[in-house]
Amino acid sequence: MRIITYNVNGIRAAIKKGFVDWLATDPADVICLQEIKAHPENVDGSLVEQLGYHQYWYPARKRGYSGVAVFTKTAPLKVYYGNGNTQSDEEGRLIRLDFPRFSLINAYFPSGTTGEIRQCYKYLWLEQFMGYLSELRREVPRLIVCGDYNICHKAIDIHDPIRNKNSSGFLPEERRWMDEFFAAGFVDTFRHFNTEPHQYSWWSYRANARNNNKGWRIDYINATEPLKDQLRSARILPEVRHSDHCPVYLELNS
Repeated sequence: MRIITYNVNGIRAAIKKGFVDWLATDPADVICLQEIKAHPENVDGSLVEQLGYHQYWYPARKRGYSGVAVFTKTAPLKVYYGNGNTQSDEEGRLIRLDFPRFSLINAYFPSGTTGEIRQCYKYLWLEQFMGYLSELRREVPRLIVCGDYNICHKAIDIHDPIRNKNSSGFLPEERRWMDEFFAAGFVDTFRHFNTEPHQYSWWSYRANARNNNKGWRIDYINATEPLKDQLRSARILPEVRHSDHCPVYLELNS
């Protein structure tokens, strides 16, 4: 099974930039989208259905904000919307799909870049999410967690770790959470196959950052240890340009 995670920064804007044409090239079996900023009725879903994808949307209650969706050619056994935390669910931050051999979570982690209030909420969300994962793994040990984490884990994951040491997304507390996450039994599937620097999934629109490859790796597809032997390949796809992010890809034996 081929899985992609992709923050599209507004699915309607991405469609105008050729997103559906890209889908038609069959980039993956499961496409996990974040920051869709739309409800299903805002988009012509037939364009996606004609390409063989089932669609599962979990938009934010607030229009034009946040939200996640999954387009999958393999129909899931069951779909769960949200994780029971009120604010997170109102912001459309998590959807889970159960497949025969594993469960897939598509999550859009909060950003703290707009100020202290949202940074504090980000820490709360991370704490609640870790608790949710701990409970879920008792029932579902084979788990994939993909999405926009809004965190760079290590210095290799950001173009300028020194100047960004006090920036949301690379704060010590956020990076410690990632340490704890991986120590709890998750595999960074991209780093499992790729150890080279200068590989990023998001670039600021400012200062020609993307063309200069001054980016951050904040988008992940991570898997629990019981799936490690099924991992086949992983890569980042910076040539795909419908957003300030790019897709991240994982292939595994399902």
